[in-house]
Amino acid sequence: MSRIYLDYHATTPCDARVVEAMMPFFTQKFGNAASRTHAFGKEAARAVDAAREQVAALIHADPSEIVFTSGATESNNLAIKGVVTFPKVRGNHIVTVATEHPSVLDSCRALEKEGRARVSVLPVNPDGRVDVKSLKRALTDETSLVSVMFANNEIGVIPDVAAIGKLCHEKGVIFHSDAAQACGKVEVDVRAMDIDLLSITAHKLYGPKGVGALYVRKRGPRVRLASQMDGGGHENGLRSGTLPVPLIVGFGKACEIAAREMAEESKRVLALRERLRQLIVNEFDHVQVNGSLEHRLPGNLNVSFEYVEGESLILGMGDVAVSSGSACTSAKLEPSHVLYALGVHEALARSSIRFGIGRPTTEAEIDEAFRLLKREVLRLREISPLYSSLVRPGVRR
Repeated sequence: MSRIYLDYHATTPCDARVVEAMMPFFTQKFGNAASRTHAFGKEAARAVDAAREQVAALIHADPSEIVFTSGATESNNLAIKGVVTFPKVRGNHIVTVATEHPSVLDSCRALEKEGRARVSVLPVNPDGRVDVKSLKRALTDETSLVSVMFANNEIGVIPDVAAIGKLCHEKGVIFHSDAAQACGKVEVDVRAMDIDLLSITAHKLYGPKGVGALYVRKRGPRVRLASQMDGGGHENGLRSGTLPVPLIVGFGKACEIAAREMAEESKRVLALRERLRQLIVNEFDHVQVNGSLEHRLPGNLNVSFEYVEGESLILGMGDVAVSSGSACTSAKLEPSHVLYALGVHEALARSSIRFGIGRPTTEAEIDEAFRLLKREVLRLREISPLYSSLVRPGVRR
């Protein structure tokens, strides 16, 4: 079998139907969507409007509430910095969570360093979910923003988003959620869940890299943001810059496909994940699944293999693409801040592997990946002094 890709949380391939939709806008339909004085520009503008409707439909928003960006990192920055730097009466206290993506945590730290915000970073329970009662206690009259991700990029855990949104609206606080990993995989309804700002990216749901969106609520209540990029006044003044029409068309098509196929696809992906999980827990002792299994993305499995160094395991698996954590921090040597937040000790955190199962994954790939995983875990434990000394001979390995 050729290479096996099980890192669908890092990125996904463009669906062939997405590529087909994009292609004409690279060549024949190349107009600038802002040039509405001639047919080429009008054609591009209509394509952007159609894509805006497709993105909005996936999250149950109005098309006018979709602001196109370069991806979820920019959307997170625009949401957090845009709220805090917009002139307002309410204070600049931000509440977020220790397991957030670096683009959220670093945006908050940047504002704090500049003296523009005071930030409270809440812990999570051992299952990876933030406690809503703890969140309620953290809110003050100065709190202007709560940012809690919809689904964690490393452990796939989903908090009680609807309860958080309800609490924020009761307290008059803006609620932002980074849904980069969630959109297209689980149901996201910004109206029903009282979400005010939502970050999305195309490349996590089989669309192209380089394009994303920020949902900005327009009513009940209307959310006001300060733009973070000047020049041109595109996207209702919130995000200047020439729109990448082919990428936006692809983004819209990816959302349309996800909305139509998500329910069936999620069942299939969940079955594959459970197959892999059962193979692992039935074969090995000293393994730990990190994060809640009940409240989790269907394709996510984050497992720690005690007495095995995670990076060595990844290298040993060769043609199986998995990761030890977030793609945005994979070049760093430090263990995952997400696992630390769950209370996982350093040695176990360093032994964790994130499996991301996606649309193209097959049962044969799961079985072959497990075969290679088993070979490497056994080999690495065989040469581990700790495993040899602490685990009784004859115990199933």
